[in-house]
Order: sequence, then structure tokens, then C-alpha cells
Amino acid sequence: MSLINLSKISKPADTLIKKIANATGVVFEPHQMRRVAKAKADAALIQAESEIQITELHRRAARRWIEEEARYQKNMEDIAAGAISALNDNSNADSMEDDWIGNFFQKCRIVSDGDMKALFSRVLSGEANTPGTYSKRTVNFLSDLDKADAELFSKLCGFGWMIGGVVPLVFDARSKIYNDAGLNFSSLSHLESIGLIQFNNLTGYSQLQLPKNFAVIYYGRLLSLEMPNDADNTLELGHVLLTKIGQELAPICGSKPVDGFWEYVMDKWKEYKPRPGAEVRIST
Repeated sequence: MSLINLSKISKPADTLIKKIANATGVVFEPHQMRRVAKAKADAALIQAESEIQITELHRRAARRWIEEEARYQKNMEDIAAGAISALNDNSNADSMEDDWIGNFFQKCRIVSDGDMKALFSRVLSGEANTPGTYSKRTVNFLSDLDKADAELFSKLCGFGWMIGGVVPLVFDARSKIYNDAGLNFSSLSHLESIGLIQFNNLTGYSQLQLPKNFAVIYYGRLLSLEMPNDADNTLELGHVLLTKIGQELAPICGSKPVDGFWEYVMDKWKEYKPRPGAEVRIST
């Protein structure tokens, strides 16, 4: 029996399930009495018996194949079920590319860890809600991502501010507030080596051509800034920027705000505290 209960589902969920079935052949039907893997295994055995003598080795190989395919099926169903629960009412699953879906399930079927399954579910629901959100390159990267690296990236994103996109503000990799989260020169260099961030420990990065007054956001908290010039201002962002893959994964990585980091950044940018009544524009 399918692990996905289809007795009461929304139209977006029904659309996504059909889209998956059409693109991959992965079926999530409640009346299906045997898994697709078991049916395929039976067919393989019948074919083999008609051609050669089935040996104990063949039987062991067939049992292994059945168990492996059943495990893959469960992984895919778990991930699909998690995605269904996160679909928006205006989900646009019909516009998802079949090649993207096929590649996604080819990569995610081997994932058995619960946290990593949840991450794949968020990617699938995000793509179904807004097709084009996640590239195949990001999906392929995610399939090779170790859980420890995913957790480290999530910790880094806990320092992320919305400044024209997610920007982890790492002003000094030796500071205690970063080290307490497991972030230091070595771990940041590792995240750069696997393709999630750019790390420049020497000169750092800056946001250019900023107006005099604007605002940045940290987990829903808005911070207003006033720059010294009327236009073409520069704001130092620290030593880390996210790559394109990092930008796509940052909103769904499960990060949480870091205690005391708001105050830490306020102190770093204290010279930009605006005067009362200053006009503010959100930086997006």
C-alpha cells in the first residue's frame, strides 16, 4: 500500500502526484496492492526462469533488488508526502519540467535520513509552488551533500540578513559569536570548497550604490540605516557571500536567528543609525 493517503487531498496535491507519475512512472495509488518494485522483481524472476536455471545466487540477488527498490520507493513517497503538505493553494505544479522531476527523484530516492528527506521535500514543494525556483544543479548538489555539511550551512545562515538577497554577515571569523556556532576559518573554507559560499578572509565584500536611507532585515526584524552620502554609498558585508546554490538553499535550510547577533550587528553599524523621521527604503 502507498504511504501517501490520497483519500482527501487538495487539487494542487493531486496535480503534483499526477505530474510525478507522468514524468517518472513513480505511482502513489492507494489501491496499488504491491509496490512497483515488487512487481518489477516478479517480472524479472519470471523472465530469468524462462531462460536459465535459477541458482541460489540469483535468488539472493533478486531479494536484495526487491529490498533495495522498496527502500527507494519509501524514500520517494516520504519526500513526496512532505512536499504535498507544504503546497500553496495556487501551486503551479503543471508547469514543472518533466526532466526536472525525473532528475529530482533519481537523486532523492537514495536519501534515507529524516532531516535530509525534509530538505528534499521543501525543494520539491518550492519548485511545485513556483517552477524555476531550484535548478537541476542545486538538486544534484543536494544529493551529494552530507548531513554534517547541511547542518553547518544552516548554522551559517543563522547569521544571514536580507540585503538584496540572503547575506551571512561574517565580519571576523575569529569572533566568539561565530566560533560558538562552529564557524571559523577552517569550516568556512570547507563550505567554500564544496560550493555553497564565497569566502574572502582578506578584503571582504561590500554592497555598492546604496541610497542614503534604506533598511535591511534579520528574521523579520527591520533595521533602518542612514548612510553619509546622498547616493552611491557602500556598506561592508563581511567576508562571506552565498553562491547561486547557496542562495537557493538558504531559505529552506532550517536556520534560526542567533541570540545576540542583532545587537552585534547594531554595534558594527552604529555609525549608520538614522536620525528620527528619516525616510527608509527596504533593500531587496
